[in-house]
Parts: sequence; structure tokens; C-alpha cells
Amino acid sequence: MNAKKSKKPAGNVIAVNRRARHDYFIEDTLEAGLVLEGWEVKSLRAGNAQLKEGYVNIRNGEAWLIGAHFSPLKTVSTHIKPDPTRSRKLLLNRGELDRLIGAVERKGYALVPLDLHWKTGRAKLNVGLARGKKQHDKRAAAKDRDWQRQKERILKG
Repeated sequence: MNAKKSKKPAGNVIAVNRRARHDYFIEDTLEAGLVLEGWEVKSLRAGNAQLKEGYVNIRNGEAWLIGAHFSPLKTVSTHIKPDPTRSRKLLLNRGELDRLIGAVERKGYALVPLDLHWKTGRAKLNVGLARGKKQHDKRAAAKDRDWQRQKERILKG
């Protein structure tokens, strides 16, 4: 039997930013809540979210998710003008925010969204504290991945 693979990730995961682990070394991760509008929650329940072009920015001591795309459903109310790429506030406690601000401003790290998932009925975003990869790092990672795959094949057969 050939079962078709679904495009949507399994379980409670809504969207995954695969590009993040390819372009960055992820040093640390945090889980943050999101301030969402009603149509956005409905859209997330339908699995209409993309994090590929999204990033996290810190403004006035608050963290914001910018550039993530939540496609509105066709049944959104007529009196609401949905903006799919609006900036969304992230909910973090003060200690976490201070640590992130220090890492980003002083040490030159970037904040990237890793995945969007449900936790006890609420949408949560995993944010990675990341350092950028150079081209040679990406090549080395691909070479290592290929070697691991080849090694598994050799051991299996």
C-alpha cells in the first residue's frame, strides 16, 4: 500500500520553519505565547500558517513576530479586514525577555521562529536563539548528513 504523505506536520504542530535549522546554529530555544485575533486562531486550526519568512524582533522591551503568514479563511467575517502578515506580539516573562535582549544586542545573536504548535488549546511559538551559518558550515552539515544516511544503509544491508 502506498499511503500519501500529508503536507501538514503530525500531532499538535501547526507549522515548522525548516529553513531556520539550515541557515542558523540554534543555541537555545524558548516557548512563547502569541497575541492573536479570532480569525487567526481559526486559520491556525485549519493549518494555514507559514513561518519561512518570519523573524522575531525586539521593540520597546517587547518581542514581536514579524513576517509570518497566517492565511485567512474564506469564511472570515465581512466587517474584518484580515492582514495575513501583521506583527504579532509574543508573550514572554521579563526574565526571558531580558536574557534575549542581552544576547541579541551584545552578542549578535538572531531570534528565529522554529515551530508553531498547540499546547493545552493555546497557540505557542518556539523561538530559537541563533547564530548564522556560513556557506562552508552548510556544506559541512550536508556532507555529515549524507554520511550518516550512507552509514545507516551500510549497517542495514
